[in-house]
This record gives sequence, structure tokens and C-alpha cells, in this order.
Amino acid sequence: MRYVRMPIEVESPEEYGYARIRYNLSESSVADQSLSDLGLTIPDMPLLYGEHRGRARLRELIAADGQGLSADDVLVTTGAAGALFIIATSLLGPSDHLVVIRPNYATNLETPRAIGCKTTHIDLAFEEGFRIDLDRVAKALTPATRLISVTCPHNPTGVMLSEAELRGLVDLSGRHGCRLLVDETYRDLSFEGPLPPAASLGEHVIGVSSLSKAYGVPGIRIGWLITKDKALQEIFLAASEQISICGSVMDEWVAEQVMEKRATILAPRLVEMRRRLATVSAWMEGEDGLEWVKPSGGVVCFPRMTAEPAGGTEGFYRRLLEDHGAYVGPGHWFEQPDRYFRVGYGWPTAQDLEAGLAAISAALRD
Repeated sequence: MRYVRMPIEVESPEEYGYARIRYNLSESSVADQSLSDLGLTIPDMPLLYGEHRGRARLRELIAADGQGLSADDVLVTTGAAGALFIIATSLLGPSDHLVVIRPNYATNLETPRAIGCKTTHIDLAFEEGFRIDLDRVAKALTPATRLISVTCPHNPTGVMLSEAELRGLVDLSGRHGCRLLVDETYRDLSFEGPLPPAASLGEHVIGVSSLSKAYGVPGIRIGWLITKDKALQEIFLAASEQISICGSVMDEWVAEQVMEKRATILAPRLVEMRRRLATVSAWMEGEDGLEWVKPSGGVVCFPRMTAEPAGGTEGFYRRLLEDHGAYVGPGHWFEQPDRYFRVGYGWPTAQDLEAGLAAISAALRD
């Protein structure tokens, strides 16, 4: 493994300093929740080694969302990032081939690069609505392809696959004899209703998710991977045990309580996120300097500047932060030109979101 720090982490608001940012539109989750927000008080509990696969009840709650899934198909991990690392290091080596869509969450690109595996990027085009072309994916496959990696809803654009497109990827990977990885971290924030959990569609399919984005509890570091392939699940478990043995018993207890209240938490949140998206949509309609593909899930979007701003993109980002106090995720976080930037509309307050959007408009005009 040849590790290199990712720009999205080097330049993250927690590294830069939250106190230095007035309007933080760079986050990719809903607002961070506290224990009191969730109505929780952690009970006294023995701080022992937990179940290596994760708490049985937590895994049951996760599996209950998909037809034909069971608790044994679920491995609880240290966030979705931990799940993605386990999958990449278990399935890919220097002699293997990966097909991955781009732009993408940085870990889906950087960990395979650190492994040294051969990679074909399927670059999504703004002009095509950031949609995945199944024919391009099929043409990219080789005898050495072991994994196809996609996200849905997509980070950073918020674009979703249709169920037909998802099933098309399942069929394509199955015919080719490779695995399909679906990072579905934003699945519970799909505005037109969620797709079936990817792993429920085939034994060769692996689904990954977490409680960080839709539930606003990234601090407990709980994610999971799901696969119905028992032999593969044992390999993933072995990797997890060698990395951390098991997860935090306190984190998993909190996660279990959150999942027990899942419907109660998500119903009002979806209403609010639709309202936030409407705010961004109205702003985009009045902003001649930007264009976008309107998202259908998640809490992020990926606008593009229609022309080079005064002073170039570097000048724009400098003005935005130094003069107007707003922070967004520049395109290079996702290996894209900096005329693109990610806006997270779920994390700030509604008032700060509006002020941050106004700051973007002002920085474009300056």
C-alpha cells in the first residue's frame, strides 16, 4: 500500500478549522446530532470486546431493509470508509482490474490507487446528466476485472440510478463473473423512494452504507457492508478482525437505538431535505453564473460555473472564504476541474444555507 493523503481530507473543514468558516456548505451529511437530540443516554455497560460481526440486533435491523437478507449477511465496520477499505484490500491487488465511476467519493478512487491495481475510470459527463452508460462500463471490462464500483445516490452530484440501471449493472457484473460494489450511503435520502438494497439483488453484489450521512452521527463511526456470499463474508470478517478485532460496544449500542427509531428519524428529515433542495433550486434558477444537474437524492449537488470567474477559480475560492466566509468542496476534491464545486445543503441551518448561497453569488460577481 502506498498511502497519499486525499485533498478532501487535507482541506476538510475539520482540518481547516470550523471556527474559521462562517457558512459551511462543504459538508456531505445532515446536521450533526447529539445524544440529547436522539433522546439517548448511554447506560452503564461492560467495555468488553464486542461481537466481531457487530451487535446481533443491529445487524438484524440493517438486514430487515432488504428482501432475502439476514443478519449473517451484514458486517458492521468503522464507518462506510472502513467497509470500502476492507472490500478494496480483500478483492484487489496489483494484477487485478477495477472499473470505477468518476467523480466519486475519494476513498473509492484513492484506496485502489494505493493498492496499485489497474483502474479504468468511467467519467460521468455533465452534458449527459451524470448518468452511467452501461455500454461504456461493459466495454471497459477485461478478463482481469474483479470489481465494478458505483455510488447511488451519487456523491458529489446527488444523481440516482434508476432501478432498471441498477439491475442492469447487477446483470452485467454477473455475466462477466466479477463483483459489483454499490456505495449506497445516501440510500435513505432518496427523494422518490429508495432502491432495493443492492446486496439483495445478487450474491455477487456488495452494498455499503453508514449512519454518517442520512442520520447525522458520523462521530460514532458505524458503517456496514452487506453480501450474501458466505465465503466472501468470511474473508471480509477476517480483514475486519485483523484491522480492529471488533467495533466499539458504545458506538454499536447508539447505532442500534438509532436504527430502532429509523422511520421516526427519516420521515421529517426527508421533508426538510426536500425543502432545502427547493431552496437551492430557486437560487440556481436566478444564478446565471452556474448550471447544474438537479439531484434526486442525498444532500449534495455539484454546480458548474458557466464561465471562468474573475481571477480564475483560485480567486473565486479565495474571495468566497476570505471575503464572504463561505466554504464549498472544490472540484479537485473529486478529481474534477475547479469550475465544479460541491454544495452540501443538509448540514448548515436553513438560514446559513441561504446566506452561504448568497455568498457564492457574490464571490462569482466580485
